[in-house]
Amino acid sequence: MHAVKILVVDDHALVREGLHQVLKSLDENVEVLQAGNCMQGFALAQIHGDLDLVLLDYHLPDMNGMEALTVFGERHPEVPVVVLSGSANIQIMRQVLQAGASGFVTKSSLSDELLAAVRKVLAGDIFLPHELNASAKAPSSKAQPGNGQKTPLTQRQDLVLRCLLDGMSNREIGDVLHVSEETIKTHITAILRYFDVQNRTQAVVAAARTGYKAVTDY
Repeated sequence: MHAVKILVVDDHALVREGLHQVLKSLDENVEVLQAGNCMQGFALAQIHGDLDLVLLDYHLPDMNGMEALTVFGERHPEVPVVVLSGSANIQIMRQVLQAGASGFVTKSSLSDELLAAVRKVLAGDIFLPHELNASAKAPSSKAQPGNGQKTPLTQRQDLVLRCLLDGMSNREIGDVLHVSEETIKTHITAILRYFDVQNRTQAVVAAARTGYKAVTDY
């Protein structure tokens, strides 16, 4: 399994360095890349095709977080993005999560909360800040199957699902996304839970019924 690689995009050097120090406590093999603006971030993401996570500041000099989130989603749909902001604005939180972010963390949060968010997102889940956890509705950019409230699929889970629709094995999906089979199994478990089914075949059938299609370009 390759070492975890995280890209931090923030225009303040001290913030980047602080995040670097916190993230290194995840594991001694964590590699932290730093970018001072969106253009640098996009360039690094293009070079490092094995990125596991992007921490993206919402307020950047060359592009706002929503625009940058869209670009990352289009160019690297398999890489989850956690948005950082100095403001605990509920509306912004909802907007970025609905736009496909896998989490939202305020810069005033304690290191433990940031690490909890990173661990959860790396495991294939979505991290909701406590301000939104108190809300009855979890934001989602997709129609939810069934009547219950469900955590939406992350961008990476969405891509794994489309690989399943294409008939790929766990090993093949892992090779395409540059992650271990164990990570793929974690994503598939989340997909089964999302569709409330028992196996991958049932998940593929359920996904096809809700409009998912296989893709040929990963």
